[in-house]
Amino acid sequence: MRNNIVHPGADELTYEIRGIVFDAQYLQSLGVPIVWENIGDPIAKGVTMPEWIKDIVKNVVSDDRSYGYSPTAGMVDAREKICEMRAAEGRTLDPANILFFNGLGDAISVVYSYLNENTKVIGPNPAYPSHSSAESAHSGSAHITYTLDPYNNWLPDIKELQDKIKNNPAISGILIINPDNPTGLVYPKAVLEEIVSLAREYDLFIISDEIYANITYGEEKFVPLYNLIGDDVPALIMRGLSKEIPWPGSRCGWIEFHNRGIDPIFDRYVTSLFDAKMLQVCSTTLPQQALPLIFNDRRYSGHLQEKSLLYKKRADEAQQAMGKVNGIIAPKPEGSFYFSVVFEDAILNNNQTLVLPNQDVETFIREKTLGMTPDKRFVYYLMAATGICVVPLSGFNSELHGFRMTLLEPDDEKFTQLLHTVTTTINKYLGS
Repeated sequence: MRNNIVHPGADELTYEIRGIVFDAQYLQSLGVPIVWENIGDPIAKGVTMPEWIKDIVKNVVSDDRSYGYSPTAGMVDAREKICEMRAAEGRTLDPANILFFNGLGDAISVVYSYLNENTKVIGPNPAYPSHSSAESAHSGSAHITYTLDPYNNWLPDIKELQDKIKNNPAISGILIINPDNPTGLVYPKAVLEEIVSLAREYDLFIISDEIYANITYGEEKFVPLYNLIGDDVPALIMRGLSKEIPWPGSRCGWIEFHNRGIDPIFDRYVTSLFDAKMLQVCSTTLPQQALPLIFNDRRYSGHLQEKSLLYKKRADEAQQAMGKVNGIIAPKPEGSFYFSVVFEDAILNNNQTLVLPNQDVETFIREKTLGMTPDKRFVYYLMAATGICVVPLSGFNSELHGFRMTLLEPDDEKFTQLLHTVTTTINKYLGS
């Protein structure tokens, strides 16, 4: 090329959750049946949409308006419904401060793309790769993180967070994912209050990704950030339809901007996000039209409760099974539908192996795993030996060695067998 057209942050764009799929598909071609535990798609795992939700969508499809553009910010009825829900919780929100996107992946990309390249947003570690990759790519430098501690039920190290904010003047925002992906942590109210205090003290804004807000099942009660920021901490709250309905294919998410007007720089930044969306024209219309109809339906709260009870059952069983395995740490999740396992320090090495089904698989894995991080190496051996495809924690921008699986399997017997296979395989691998 006449000039280098590659963005300086291009190398930061990684997404292990889907990146592993190509190798899994190749193993399929070699005769390994794959169990897809890598991605949070309830539909792909066999979850069926309730008929009453299907009926709502069918009726929306019959409305000619669903085939047209929506307003750039989003359908008025959808934004007003969100404001109504916030008002019921005691938080005033103007529909003009809601912006719809084609899923939160779109929202995340736009949020970081339009930040000043000299600013940074500090986020949790392990990190969800959509956030960490987009944040590091926008500035062309490594993502700065604060630690979620598996030895302390994944709670963040607030002292470390404060020290990094003090020592990195470029940090202008704090990212929270609550409930967290990949750990299943639900942030205690007291911890959120400490984070809000840091934002207030250092004049920062907060991004709170709350896509799993209605999927909680542990002892810790979920507290939305907008109930803690008062009227003096600016914040972006991210919500969407993909997980709780679940309707991942809708690609429908939104950002709520709170305390937008208290800081002219933050206000100008928010305006730039609206302007950027205007260049895209708008987001998908149909799911926005369905949103208030689904949320208004009397069956919706029962639907959420049913899902949460299932994930609680899965989380309890997973923690009980993993708790019997020596050499790993496996805190029980309290929200979302993921379960993360961490290997104890120095327990993994490059000599550990598993019996693989044939010579072609063995050759592929031996060559593929050269130079891999120890947890990714385990993940590839697990996949080749059993067909179970999980995601290494090193793929979440983390120094921890472990893996993430889901709690999505709807069949009780299949989930029990899945856990048995994973735990048995860990023992074989560590003992090899």
